[in-house]
Amino acid sequence: MKNQKLVISGAVALATSVCTLSAYAVPSILSYKEASSAYSDAYVTGSFNAADGNQQRASYDLDLAVDFEKVLSTPSRNIKYDFTAAGSKKRSSTNGEAATNTYQASGSATMDKYFREGSRGAFWYGKGEVGAKKGQKKSFSKITAGLGYGRVVNVTPMARAIRVVEALRENGSLKADLPSETYQAIATIIAKEAQYRSQHGSKYYVQHWVADIEKAIGSSIGARGAIRANDVLGKERISTRKHGWLVRAGIGAVLSDYDGETGKPALEVGAEYHRPISNQTQFSNEAIFTTTLKDSNSSYNVKNYMSLTHEITDVIDWENKWVVDYSKSDNVDAITNHTLSSAFNYQLSNQLDYNVTATLVKTDAKDDLDKKLSMGVKYRLK
Repeated sequence: MKNQKLVISGAVALATSVCTLSAYAVPSILSYKEASSAYSDAYVTGSFNAADGNQQRASYDLDLAVDFEKVLSTPSRNIKYDFTAAGSKKRSSTNGEAATNTYQASGSATMDKYFREGSRGAFWYGKGEVGAKKGQKKSFSKITAGLGYGRVVNVTPMARAIRVVEALRENGSLKADLPSETYQAIATIIAKEAQYRSQHGSKYYVQHWVADIEKAIGSSIGARGAIRANDVLGKERISTRKHGWLVRAGIGAVLSDYDGETGKPALEVGAEYHRPISNQTQFSNEAIFTTTLKDSNSSYNVKNYMSLTHEITDVIDWENKWVVDYSKSDNVDAITNHTLSSAFNYQLSNQLDYNVTATLVKTDAKDDLDKKLSMGVKYRLK
């Protein structure tokens, strides 16, 4: 009888333990309920390769790129700013050949305004675009308006909340398990970083930010825990995590084209899909079709951007991208470009990465596959 009681007590204890673990398991970042938030990704990436010795003259290859994205989200609207620029300067090893340089830049601002606040359904949108390329007659500008359906949510605050709790457990500052509601509360506070910075100033906001996270946890994490939380939030960078999908279609006008023409009506259809495969891995795919309606001949462009980013450790990210660009211009055969790249980014500091990138480029106009291995640095502006 005594043995039976022991078995029953053990079974009850095990069941209670399992239920407790299940109730307080680490939540998926997909469970995040987005509050009003803002985030920015801004990078400058550069690489330089030089060679000398058994050749006519020293050769070099300098590449620079700027990527900027800022998103402001509220229950009723999303506003997104994009800017990209790339340039290169190259000199061959052959005497007499002039150095060559290229550049191109583009920027856009898009606002999605939802018909029902907080929904992931229908919205109308407006978009403005500008661009410039070397060798073109004029700059490019275009405006578009249309309708869309769906929503993409920034779930990075939940990924950061999970990492903060994990770090506090690792150093012993947090003993108790936390319910999913507490993770959501921590993530909501993390998402308001810009608000804390604005209210308390860039020098002092962190202490108020971390103090409110401690209140959300509901127990003291001590000075040691506060310092560790600050380290995670300030020094460990988590690449942007997004979840959701949307489609949009609109009509607009090309105010200025690279060929010097103006006033051409335009049509665009686009779609996005983003999903964190795990707390460490992000998959994204964005596609857009654009065409001008006034041209007598078919002229259109289709671009597809696919990426997979995996966080190997807290300081190493593995980024993989595949870009397909299909274009058909007046009286010119269609051209398809494939660019496949794989990069390892090692975080030297919160703002500086060292990266090694392998790139393959295949163009219809060329039979050969262009291969490139480069090493450089990636500086985070924001």
